[in-house]
Amino acid sequence: MDWYQIWCDLKPGEDDLTFCKSVDAYLGHLRGAGLIEEHRMMRRKLGLAHDGATEFHIMIGTKDLAQLDAAFTRVSTRDDEIENLHRAVYGAVTNLKFGLYRDFPVPWRKGS
Repeated sequence: MDWYQIWCDLKPGEDDLTFCKSVDAYLGHLRGAGLIEEHRMMRRKLGLAHDGATEFHIMIGTKDLAQLDAAFTRVSTRDDEIENLHRAVYGAVTNLKFGLYRDFPVPWRKGS
């Protein structure tokens, strides 16, 4: 699995539960279309994290980079349905950071 990671904080005045519902609606739509395998959303607990860490962490799992690219292509169409779902999430956040990780070790790796 490849894991597209998003770290963020909510903008002042944004509701945390509304944000959670928006993330589930947006990523659930992508999952229903077969464009992602799963997603998880986590919130920092007890303020414990490294310096500069954000409040929220979202993980989006895909089979491979081709599936992730297909998800990005779908979102980039910006048609009304996907744009409204996307706006509800990304309009609520600030301090965005992104990363791409993979499960390791990979089964095809040859090693010692």
